[in-house]
Amino acid sequence: MPKFLLNRWHGQHMLWTHAVTFLIVIVLMFNDWRLGGISLVLFGVSVYFTLMAEKAFRKDLNSYVNTLSHRVKRASFEVIHEMPIGILLYSEEKVVEWHNPYVTKMMDKESIVGESLAELFPMLKPNKDKDGKLELKIGKHQYQVLVKVEERLLYFTDISDHVNLQRIYEEEKPAFGIVMLDNLDEASQGLDDQMRAVMLGRVTGQLSEWANKYHLYLRRMSADRYFIFMNNKTLKALEQTRFEILDEVRDLTIEYKVPITLSIGIGSGTADYVQLGTLAQSSLDIALGRGGDQAAVKVGERLSFYGGKSNAVEKRTRVRARVISHALRDLIRESDNVIVVGHRIPDMDAIGAAIGVMKAVQLSNKKGHIVLEGINPSIYRLMQEIKEDEEIRDLFISPDEALQIIGPRTLVVVVDTHKASMVSEPKLIQMSQRIVVIDHHRRGEEFINDAVLIYMEPYASSTCELVTELLQYFHDRMHMEPLEATALLAGMVVDTKSFAVRTGARTFEAASFLRRNGADSALIQKMLKEDLDEYLKKADIIKHAKVIYENIAVAAGETGRKFSPMLVAQAADTLLNMTGIMASFVISERTDGLIGISARSMGDINVQVVMECLGGGGHLTNAAVQIEGTLQQAEEKLLQVLKEMHTEEGLIE
Repeated sequence: MPKFLLNRWHGQHMLWTHAVTFLIVIVLMFNDWRLGGISLVLFGVSVYFTLMAEKAFRKDLNSYVNTLSHRVKRASFEVIHEMPIGILLYSEEKVVEWHNPYVTKMMDKESIVGESLAELFPMLKPNKDKDGKLELKIGKHQYQVLVKVEERLLYFTDISDHVNLQRIYEEEKPAFGIVMLDNLDEASQGLDDQMRAVMLGRVTGQLSEWANKYHLYLRRMSADRYFIFMNNKTLKALEQTRFEILDEVRDLTIEYKVPITLSIGIGSGTADYVQLGTLAQSSLDIALGRGGDQAAVKVGERLSFYGGKSNAVEKRTRVRARVISHALRDLIRESDNVIVVGHRIPDMDAIGAAIGVMKAVQLSNKKGHIVLEGINPSIYRLMQEIKEDEEIRDLFISPDEALQIIGPRTLVVVVDTHKASMVSEPKLIQMSQRIVVIDHHRRGEEFINDAVLIYMEPYASSTCELVTELLQYFHDRMHMEPLEATALLAGMVVDTKSFAVRTGARTFEAASFLRRNGADSALIQKMLKEDLDEYLKKADIIKHAKVIYENIAVAAGETGRKFSPMLVAQAADTLLNMTGIMASFVISERTDGLIGISARSMGDINVQVVMECLGGGGHLTNAAVQIEGTLQQAEEKLLQVLKEMHTEEGLIE
C-alpha cells in the first residue's frame, strides 16, 4: 500500500475515535443524558465521515493497483523482449511454441515458431528427467543454454567474450624448453676446430631461423644446450609440425660421419616458473633416455613424444660406464643384502643381466638373490643348465621369499625394465628405499623416479651388454665362471639376433670380454635351437599374415591357441625377413591370459611409438605390449593405431 494513502486513512480514523471517546468521558463524569445524546449524534457523524473516508481510500487504492498492474505488465514485456538473453518455449514434441526477439537475432531469422528443436539445434538434447547446462556454437557466437525441463524452457546466454578471454588466457600461458645437441661429442670427434666451428655455425643458424619463424625466444646456454621460451599458442603450432626442426638439423648435418641430432624437452601447463623449469628438464631427461633425436612435451599430466626416427647413437667413451660401476660397487658395499629383479616372464637378457649383477655382489662379499616367479619356454633350456650348477641355482628365490628377506638396508637392482608395473614383484619397489635401475630400453612415461642410481643407455644392444661393461670396471682382477659368462652372452645373442641388429663396436667388445672369460657359444646355440613342434606353431601364425599399406605385415594367431612370448617374437622376426616388409606385428594369446603383440621394424617405421599407443614400449626396431581383452579386440586396436599413424608424417611414411 502506498505510504500517503496509509497515512491518510490512519489520521482520519484516529481523529474521530479520540473525539467520541472524549464525549463519552464527559457524560460519565457529569451524569447528563443530554450530553450523552449529543455524544451519540456526534458518534454517528464520526461513523459517517469515517465511512466516507474509507470509501475514498478504497477508490484511491483501486486506482493505484490498476496503475501498478499496468506498469508491471509493461515492465515484464519490456524485460522479456529487450533483455540480452534468449528465451524459447517448446512443446512436448520438441517443437518451438514461442520465443522472444533475442532468439530471432541469434538465429538470424524472423521466426522459428513451429520448427523442430532437433533440426535447429542438433547438439541440443534436453534430458527428460533433469535440468542442465550445455554450450552451443551458433554462427560465430558461443552460447550457454540453460534447460528447464519441467517448464519446457530454454535460456540462451552469449558467452563468446568469456570463451575468447579463456582462450587468450590459455594461449598466453608460458612454456619453457631446453634444446640439446645430444651427440655433439660423437659427431665432432675427428673434426678439426675449423670444421667443428662450421658445423656448429650451421646448426645454430638453423635453430635461429626456426626460432624467428615461430617467434621463440632462443638463448644459448652452453656449446650444446639452448633455452627457449614461448607461449602455449606457439607450442601447439610446434606440435602440429611435429617439431620439424629435428629432421632439418639431422638432414643439414647428414654429410658428416655422424649427423647431429637434437633432443628437446618442454614443460607447460602451469604459471609457476620454477615448476616449468623442472618440467622442461625432466622432459629432456626422458627424451635423452629414449635415445635422443626427439622432443618430449609435458603439459600438466600429459606427456607427448615427437620424432625418434633414428636409433640412439653409440657413445664412444666409457667414462660413464666406469663412473656407474664404481657407484654401484659403493652401494652394494653399503647394503646388508642385494635383491635382483627383472620383468615379468623374463627372457635371456633379464636372466643373464641378473646373473651378471650377482657376480658383482659376490665380488663385494655380500649376500644376494635373484627373484624368479617361474620358468617360461624362452628361458627353459638356460635354467636347465643352471640347475646343474649348485652355486648359481641357489641364487634364485621366489617373490614371496624375497619379500621375507627385504630390509631397510636392502639394495634392489631392477634389470631389463624401468617400469614398476612390469617388475615381477612390484611390492619390492614399494618397500625399498635403495633402488638401482639398469636397462637398455627407451624410456617411457612410467618410470621408477625414486631410484638412487639409474643406468639407461638405449644405444646398447641389451642389458647384458651394459652389465658386462660394468663388470669390467668393477674389479681389477675379474674372473667369471663359464656359465655366468655364457648366460650374459646368451642375452646379447638373443637381443641382437646373433649380432645382426642393434649391434655396435661396444657390443662386440663386451662379447669378446665374455668369450675370454669362458662363454660357450656352442652351448648358446644348443639353448637356442628350435623344437620342431614350436617351428610348426610359428608357421601356423605366419600363414595368417596379411600385408597392409604395402610394407607392413600383421599376423594374428587362432583364438584359443596360446603361444609363448619367445615364439611370437620369432614369428615377428621371420615376417620381417620377407621381401618388401618394413615392419611386422604378430598378435596372439599368451599363456598368462593376456594378449601379446610383438613388433619388429627395419628402422624406417618406429614400432616403439605404435606400441606405446597401446600401453607398451621398447625400441625403434623392437617393441611389444601386453593388453587385456580378446584377440579380435587387440587386432582392431592395432589396426586403428596404424591407420591413424599412416597419415602422420614421421611415423609411417
